[in-house]
Amino acid sequence: MKDEQDMLILGIETSCDETSAAVVKNGREILSNIVSSQIESHKRFGGVVPEIASRHHVEQITYIFEEALKEAGTELKDIDAIAVTEGPGLVGALLVGVNSAKALAYARDKPLVGVHHIAGHIYANHIVEELTFPLITLIVSGGHTELIYMKDHGSFEVIGETRDDAVGEAYDKVARTLGLPYPGGPHIDRLAHEGEASVKLPRAWLEPDSFDFSFSGLKSSVINTLHNAKQRGEEIPPENIAASFQESVIEVLVGKTMRAVEEKNVDRLLLAGGVAANKGLREALSTACREKGINLTIPPMSLCTDNAAMIAAAGTIFYQQGRRADDRLNGQPGLVLK
Repeated sequence: MKDEQDMLILGIETSCDETSAAVVKNGREILSNIVSSQIESHKRFGGVVPEIASRHHVEQITYIFEEALKEAGTELKDIDAIAVTEGPGLVGALLVGVNSAKALAYARDKPLVGVHHIAGHIYANHIVEELTFPLITLIVSGGHTELIYMKDHGSFEVIGETRDDAVGEAYDKVARTLGLPYPGGPHIDRLAHEGEASVKLPRAWLEPDSFDFSFSGLKSSVINTLHNAKQRGEEIPPENIAASFQESVIEVLVGKTMRAVEEKNVDRLLLAGGVAANKGLREALSTACREKGINLTIPPMSLCTDNAAMIAAAGTIFYQQGRRADDRLNGQPGLVLK
């Protein structure tokens, strides 16, 4: 049983290759956060196969939300609302979560709240430390690289985004070129700490006043560098390629982020998304923020990758703001954050 004043939100996340359900109390206390990863199923393909992802979600979703309720020590009747990722993501995967949430909400007459996946990543930080405004969030993941300015809860202004590859996508492609397994990001990060940034690679700063990102040229430069070295019969240590690639990525990410913090005159920065687990990026941002007196929040590793606790945390805020979804709620792979 819960206290009368407590608010319990059941979160559901199925946007890509993790099936997750969580119960969060009052937007910040995780009572359960069950995540079923599909990495082993997709590893042999070198990336996520949408059809396989959807089938795994169908197989797992009922067990996952039942386990989330059990671990939280609560029942569906005690849940105040159900929050679910409605987009962006893989459409088949999204539909599994959305339709499951709609069925639960309809069966138990519970309010339904649709949550943008990136809003969820942002509010993973709210679980760690209560958000204060205004703030900037750097989103770094397999599908997104964005700078988001927030004046208040639920207010999102995208001031910078990737024009081509997301940073996580670039990491995976470079890792594949080096013969590293999927997902490649953690392997590149590990190798980077073993090597030297001895290979000259480009930095895509774009226009002087732009907060946008571009990593396609950097990825191509790595591929061409390795190809040309092979033609000359030379071998570049993979750890040096990894270190050089990571140095280029981090220099641009940190440089643009700190300029956004300065121009928007904020003293609060959040890091969010799967690539927020990158050790090199965490260290570089922490150093830059310490030098500038900026309050930096980074979620623990367990809340960086896709999970339902972050969806429940964002869903709590939206529920309190009066946002509700009805039976027209649908999976939206290209949903815009606003």
